[in-house]
Amino acid sequence: MGFIFTLIALVGLLAALGYAGFLWQFDKVAQKRAGGEVARQRIKKRMPLALGSTAAAALGLIITAASGTGGDILGIILAGGAGVWSASQIGQANKQL
Repeated sequence: MGFIFTLIALVGLLAALGYAGFLWQFDKVAQKRAGGEVARQRIKKRMPLALGSTAAAALGLIITAASGTGGDILGIILAGGAGVWSASQIGQANKQL
């Protein structure tokens, strides 16, 4: 059971990393485009949340990998929640930016 919990937490971490990477890449493109300053300002507002969700997912993975059943549940809630939130934010950022 611990392997499944760790795998779920890993997927959450990958989703959070994907959101942070998406914003980072979008920022690089906005730097090169004329008039990209508005997009860069929006990205700067979103980036701390993206990095925070990545940190929360990483913490959830560590808790899941290093503890028993109670820690597994806490880790899944933390990492899975961060991953689900990050995945929803990718869609919203894609629409707004």
